[in-house]
Amino acid sequence: MTAEASSAAIAAAERLADAVDALKFAPPTTHIYNPLRYAWPAHRSYLEQHADSRKKVIFLGMNPGPFGMAQTGVPFGEIAMVRDWIGVEESVLSPDNVHPKRPIEGFACQRSEVSGRRFWGFFAERYPLAIDFFADHFVANYCPLVFMEESGKNRTPDKLPVAEIVELYAVCDQHLRDLVDVLQPDWVIGVGAFAEIRAKEALFGYDLKVGRILHPSPASPAANRGWAEQVEAQLKTLGVW
Repeated sequence: MTAEASSAAIAAAERLADAVDALKFAPPTTHIYNPLRYAWPAHRSYLEQHADSRKKVIFLGMNPGPFGMAQTGVPFGEIAMVRDWIGVEESVLSPDNVHPKRPIEGFACQRSEVSGRRFWGFFAERYPLAIDFFADHFVANYCPLVFMEESGKNRTPDKLPVAEIVELYAVCDQHLRDLVDVLQPDWVIGVGAFAEIRAKEALFGYDLKVGRILHPSPASPAANRGWAEQVEAQLKTLGVW
């Protein structure tokens, strides 16, 4: 299944990239980054290496962070973790219409994404070798796009106008179903409430279980109080681990 699975996951990501590129977004959204385009070699490498077999669990994030997947093309893609543990390092181009406050520097970026460092660091501590983690687990984002306002402020997908949300969610739902069809997980675990809700709606009728873990964002007071310990307890309570 190895080459067949990764090829199918790559094809699904290519369809998603085309579908979101066809969507239109109006102000206050002024800048949109699609790392499935400008960081495609890194994302493709991630899929080739790790979307290569049936998984027990897919962890699902919301959309790229400015210093994570926006820079590296890998979900929760804190640079050191992506390069040194996940084993992905590729050249990253610059997107069209770059916001001056949100440059894309790829793997040369000196900023660290706290959410990604917490997220991947938690699994790296449990699985010193990434191959052991990815034997049963995979990590994806629901939406591949980064949305910004004129000020450079990040805009999450749930804050878009309803008409834009409907079209965006339709293509992201379809990609999630495509990925689940390829990887055939027992569980889809939303990293935060948004991803859990989207998974439940997109995968209604699928023979799998959907759950949630606490999002590792430093903006969350709960996540700043022992995030790793809380998540381990949540996964054990759910029966995932």
